[in-house]
Amino acid sequence: MAETHNSADPTKPSERIAVPDRLAHIVLRTGAKRTLMDWYATVLGAHIVFENAFIGFLTYDEEHHRIAVIEEPNLEASAQPTAGLHHVAFTYLNLQDLLQTYSRLKAVGIRPAHAINHGPTTSLYYRDPDGNSVELQIDNFASAAEAAEAAAWFASDAFAINPIGVDFDPEDLLARFQAGVPLSDLTRRAEIGPRGLPVR
Repeated sequence: MAETHNSADPTKPSERIAVPDRLAHIVLRTGAKRTLMDWYATVLGAHIVFENAFIGFLTYDEEHHRIAVIEEPNLEASAQPTAGLHHVAFTYLNLQDLLQTYSRLKAVGIRPAHAINHGPTTSLYYRDPDGNSVELQIDNFASAAEAAEAAAWFASDAFAINPIGVDFDPEDLLARFQAGVPLSDLTRRAEIGPRGLPVR
């Protein structure tokens, strides 16, 4: 059945700026498609929806695909650092899910390169087999009631002084979570003053 639409002329000027409904997917190119697809399937709990000799698609939810991987022979490894995309991020529903993922990946030898409490998020950064940075995170201000608090954080002096965040030990966070430390304490960012980007 055809989708209905309103009668507004999309070519006419409007005060409303149309914005994307959601971020749909990422596409990676590699010389080792199967290795990369297996890594994302493991890390994200994704499944392959299609694969042939030169491309594969994976998803972890109702979307038809969230990640595509293209095989391009004879690619050279990119020099680090280089201009381009820094990382992609995936949000989990809660800290329990994030820590469960951390533990599951640790058990198969996949460990985060960095763990940072940014203030608005608690984040684990991984490297895929091609060296791309992948962030697994939770929103520290997750509820609708906390949305204003999250927005205010970006305008705070603490964020202006240190917009990157504070490193943490995932094992320590896991132990404190298991000990029943309140969520507000687990996700509260310590203040350490100015800092730069983590070393790649």
